[in-house]
Amino acid sequence: MNHTIYFNAAQNMSQIKDKSVDLVVTSPPYPMIEMWDDIMSNQNQDIRSAFDNNNPREAFELMHQELDKVWKECWRVLKDGSFLCINIGDATRTINGEFALYNNNTRIIQACEKLGFINLPNILWRKATNAPNKFMGSGMLPCGAYVTLEHEWILIFRKGSKRVYKTAEAKESRRDSSFFWEERNVWFSDVWEIKGVKQNINKAPSRERNASYPVDIPYRLINMYSQKGDVVLDPFMGLGTTAIAAIINERNSVGYEIDPLLKPLLKDILNSTDISQANVFLYNRYKKHLDFVEERIKQKKEVKYDNEKLNCKVMTGQETNLAFHYLKSITLQKDNDELSFETSYFLDRKIEDMPPTEQGSLFESVK
Repeated sequence: MNHTIYFNAAQNMSQIKDKSVDLVVTSPPYPMIEMWDDIMSNQNQDIRSAFDNNNPREAFELMHQELDKVWKECWRVLKDGSFLCINIGDATRTINGEFALYNNNTRIIQACEKLGFINLPNILWRKATNAPNKFMGSGMLPCGAYVTLEHEWILIFRKGSKRVYKTAEAKESRRDSSFFWEERNVWFSDVWEIKGVKQNINKAPSRERNASYPVDIPYRLINMYSQKGDVVLDPFMGLGTTAIAAIINERNSVGYEIDPLLKPLLKDILNSTDISQANVFLYNRYKKHLDFVEERIKQKKEVKYDNEKLNCKVMTGQETNLAFHYLKSITLQKDNDELSFETSYFLDRKIEDMPPTEQGSLFESVK
């Protein structure tokens, strides 16, 4: 599989041909979250002027107009029947003494529907937290406190009607890319309970921020809305979470990152990190399924089918061809104005034959 990262703004993704991408999974800068002000103002100086003039609603709209250009490019590069998945949080902010909510999810839905995207049922990502002080405002006194935002949105759009499978090869790839019955029951719920993460980005010379999303989110979405060998695009690459999920899932990926100073860190992450962690991730997926089957059998419940590729029982006939493979290598192919990697996999090694050992992870769970 091939993975490429371009270092320029995603408002113009001219390196990607029309209708050549199978899935977009991304988490853009959140308008009206203060840490993104400078990056977005650099795209349009009128944003900075709006803040200087205490006009937050104008700033909010101008920020979204920059994101609109990216959604338009996503429409261009996506194939008919493909999906656009956007992780976005709403924002609260006090400007000129006025505290207010800014509905990023609603504004993005409106923009994408204008382009022609079909909005499907969205997912509410509830970020579990142990923080004791969840309220904002006047504490225990009425009429001056505000509820806190403990969730973000994962917006799901499709371009056109359902994907069509015309060839035997495409149909076989779809079967190989199936997921377990019990995964389906969790993934296709409209509420996801996933812990947030913090990323170790102290090597990044241009920013000090905590804006990552857990690899579980793109991992699920890539499984749900693409198949092996597909091309997954992330227009806001950051530290490569979507690319890592695509690598684990045996997909190709392409990404854009506006900050060229992140290039050395991305190169280090994708060239030499996470192979053992990726394999732990896959082994744990397999082991979790075995535990599910064992528990179901203990309860004297039926598990009808066999998956010979994974050497395990499965619930449905659609799972019998499911296969996934350990990651073998990540090789740097190009390092100039872009980064290009190639990944290879152990296609002939059984999942149960290689219980890998974790040697550290880029992602650290939030306590």
